[in-house]
Amino acid sequence: MTVNDRGNDPRHGGADDGRAENRPDRPAGAGGGATSSEQPARAGAGEAPAGGAAPSRAGEPARAGTTRPQDDSDPPAEPPRAGGTPSAPTTLAEIARRAGVSVSTVSKVLHGRSDVAAATRARVQRLLERHGYPARPRAAPTALAAGGLVDVVLNDIEGSWAAGLLSGAEETLAAAGLGMVVTATHSGGGGSARRWLDSLATRPTRGAVLVVPELTEDEHADLRALGIPYALVSPAQEPEPGVPWVGATNWPGAFAATRHLTGLGHRRIAVISGPPRRLASRARVDGYRSALEEAGLAFDPALVRYGDFTHEPAFRHALDLLRLPDRPTAVFAGSDQQALSTYRAAATLGLRVPQDLSVVGFDDLPFADWVTPRLTTVRTPLPEMAAVATRMVLWLIAGQRPASTRVEVASTLVVRESSAPPRPAG
Repeated sequence: MTVNDRGNDPRHGGADDGRAENRPDRPAGAGGGATSSEQPARAGAGEAPAGGAAPSRAGEPARAGTTRPQDDSDPPAEPPRAGGTPSAPTTLAEIARRAGVSVSTVSKVLHGRSDVAAATRARVQRLLERHGYPARPRAAPTALAAGGLVDVVLNDIEGSWAAGLLSGAEETLAAAGLGMVVTATHSGGGGSARRWLDSLATRPTRGAVLVVPELTEDEHADLRALGIPYALVSPAQEPEPGVPWVGATNWPGAFAATRHLTGLGHRRIAVISGPPRRLASRARVDGYRSALEEAGLAFDPALVRYGDFTHEPAFRHALDLLRLPDRPTAVFAGSDQQALSTYRAAATLGLRVPQDLSVVGFDDLPFADWVTPRLTTVRTPLPEMAAVATRMVLWLIAGQRPASTRVEVASTLVVRESSAPPRPAG
């Protein structure tokens, strides 16, 4: 694939009446369901295990007495689209509500599972057919057997940042004999993440790597109800205990970047970070502040700006900082995009990098080595982060618990030509 570089475990026993039950039905060695957090990890957590799966959590049961099954004579909300595509805005959650069952039961019907009562299956199947959802049987995969798909979901798939993550996930999945489905949520409204979750239930996905910082509690619950093992990359907030996630060492990276600038002799150092609610943003500002304190420099809130890691807000913030009467002689940017916007702001005001202004970025995307002057930046190991998250998902697919559910991959400072000692006063 190419990327444009712009910037439940099944349950056996009696039939399912629409409520999930804790009844294991897979033979030893079958995998693919969401795993129990109590399962011990195997030795050697760096590699996916080859053993059998453990029973996984079932989906959430429907609340008794809260919904009424849709009458068979009720017309569909919209006619089904050609090709079996679900007709928006009907979602699996809405179909579950109309049928009076849980989302996990709807997923079982979609995938041809046998553990659903005949009357329930018929009621759900009629609603699915009305709204264009095809029921496709899904064979229970053996643990890490070759074949099958894992979803990789990002807010946006454009640019080098996404490409680095996708390369790490793809290489790890290919080595395990699995394919990759890439989805962009384009978050920012419109229910796109909700649509992705609905489409996820219609294909034989074995797990998901989620680079979706703002995943909601409801979306976490839906993934668990569908029995999809998943891991997060760079979440905006600390996930709930037991949810596997991977990030970079943001505080040490920011500390190293700022210490590099203080070591060059800079005393007025500004920082442009990302959204203050993001874990990474706060950690980078904290690392910056700690390096100032180590150098005996006062923390000045007037030199701190929060953006969104992209170009335009950073350009405005950099202009504002560089127009201060006592302007900074260096800027630590929370992303390489923000660093390039600082280059642009400096040029707009007739300042040269690094003669008049030193700039340090964060990420070390490929263009950092192409611009003039080449950008000093903190390398974020994007492929490695995605690879670690993908291995976590492979462990979960195989019914094992990862050795650690929280991993920070080390970032490193890369010194190039955009940072230099400040010009002597006068």
